[in-house]
Amino acid sequence: MHKVTVSVPASTANLGAGFDCLGLALQLRNTIELQEITHGLEIQARGEGAEYVPRTERNLIARAAEKVFATVGRRPTGLRIYAVNGIPLSSGMGSSAATVVGGLVAANALVEGGLTEAQLLHLAHEMEGHPDNAAAALYGGLVLISASDDQTLVKSVPMPPLTVVIALPQVRLSTAEARAALPAQVPLKDAVFNIGRALFAVQALTTGDAQLLRWAIADRLHQPYRKRLIPGYEAVETSARAAGALAVALSGAGPSLIAFATERHAEIAQAMQAAFKESGVASRTFVLPVDPQGVQVITDASA
Repeated sequence: MHKVTVSVPASTANLGAGFDCLGLALQLRNTIELQEITHGLEIQARGEGAEYVPRTERNLIARAAEKVFATVGRRPTGLRIYAVNGIPLSSGMGSSAATVVGGLVAANALVEGGLTEAQLLHLAHEMEGHPDNAAAALYGGLVLISASDDQTLVKSVPMPPLTVVIALPQVRLSTAEARAALPAQVPLKDAVFNIGRALFAVQALTTGDAQLLRWAIADRLHQPYRKRLIPGYEAVETSARAAGALAVALSGAGPSLIAFATERHAEIAQAMQAAFKESGVASRTFVLPVDPQGVQVITDASA
């Protein structure tokens, strides 16, 4: 029976000041396989957080697939889902976005739904509530996003190769909790500050200007409120900079931190992990190149 395999990258969002407007794909991937079966729903998962993956219609891949089937008016007789997770769950590395995008793209290919990338991103935005990670997972590389209730505009921006360090503390922090920490209103001067820094962050990333990046990755809209939820944040940031990082920011809503650097990535990773340990928090680190490729599809017509 018809089978589709999808590979979809991790991502980091915001990049400091670009709150909900900037995304960057990273070379760490989930693989999702959808296969038409005679009837019912079968779900298997392994890898990161496999024990927490629902095996029912509540499964995020199944929900994404169903959204596509309902949109195009076409569905398989039954569905088998097999997921291999390389991206840690609830990490600030775009796990849910990768799962949603992977499910949408695989389902669209499975039933030959004909949905465009823009339509798929719109569906992902509806499911995720914010499109920055989803856009990076879909298009790859550096993406600019502007989204409202009825319109989502995305632009992929070429950039030179870049490798970042991600430090993921063993701290439970959901995106919903991180968003709840944000104020309903912010001072005008803080909004203006972020607009300027976000513009120059894009300039720094697209030109490879390390010194400009050092200055541009700053934020007043979300990080001052969210970093209080992460034990050791200040110490980890200080240690990363001392080890050679150009800039440090929250990766998405956290709890992971991202360090931008042109060299000494292993030393920066060790320094961040040591700082978390001194704060009484276990952590893992990842040294990840930016992934210029978004979601990739392999179609297999054989059973």
